[in-house]
Formats: sequence, C-alpha cells, structure tokens
Amino acid sequence: MSRRDQITMSDEEIRDFLKSSRTMMLVSNGKDGYPHPMPMWFYVDDEGTVFMTTFRKSQKVKNLKRDPRVTLLAESGEAYQELKSVLIYADAEIIDDLDTTRQTMYNVSVSRGDVAPGQPDVVMGALERTASKRVTMRFKPKKIVSWDHTKLGGVY
Repeated sequence: MSRRDQITMSDEEIRDFLKSSRTMMLVSNGKDGYPHPMPMWFYVDDEGTVFMTTFRKSQKVKNLKRDPRVTLLAESGEAYQELKSVLIYADAEIIDDLDTTRQTMYNVSVSRGDVAPGQPDVVMGALERTASKRVTMRFKPKKIVSWDHTKLGGVY
C-alpha cells in the first residue's frame, strides 16, 4: 500500500473531521491572479455540501462573481504525526436570499457549538439585522483530497 493510500481518510472520517472543525480556509482567486485566503466559519450538510456566509459587499463575493473556482481547507495538528487535513475543490454558488442566509447563519452557529440545536426561534430574530447584509455561499465538492498522518503510527 502506498503512503498516500495509507493516510487518505475514508468518507466517514472526512465527514467526522469536517463536523469537528471550527474554521475552514476559503481560497478564492483575486483579480490580480493571487490567491485570496480567508478563514471562515462553516457547516456541512448531510450531502457533504459546505455552506458559509459573508457580507454582500466583501472582496470574497467580488472574487467569486468573477471566478467561482475555490479551494477549501480544514486542517488540524501541531506536530507532523498529528497533521490532518481535508482539501476541497469546488465552484461557489452565491445565494442572495434572507431566509437562506439566516438559516445558514443558524446552522453555522449550531455546528460551532455556539447555539443549542432546536432553538431556531430564539436565535433567528437576533440574526435578522446582520443577515440582511450578508449572502450565503454554497460549495458542492468536485474533488476532495485528505490526509491523516496519525495513521502512520509515528513512522515517517
């Protein structure tokens, strides 16, 4: 078995890793050709689609309207033998709908553990003001690459 095959995460491991991750790097393509990486809060639905919100007038939205191709990265680990990452290649879809954005903000809060699930009425009103200035970004993975160095058992 190749070392690459040895460290690749299964679909279930990827799902669990993303659900336990709190921040994901969103890398869009800037107008000058340079990557534009930004740490983002997110949630992943049951189909593996990633959702985030951002301000409607942000540089990210301008970049995504010009070029929807993105790379998403969730990672963890302090030492080489602890490194875990999931890299997602996707095209961004911008959804400019207040209800969708408010629901996405709620789902992100639940995913992060900031809000208890099952209390949307309590939270949704508080999200109204900021949600009206935001859009939702949806990313359906085209390709996923993963690695989990803990599977190496300390041998490099």
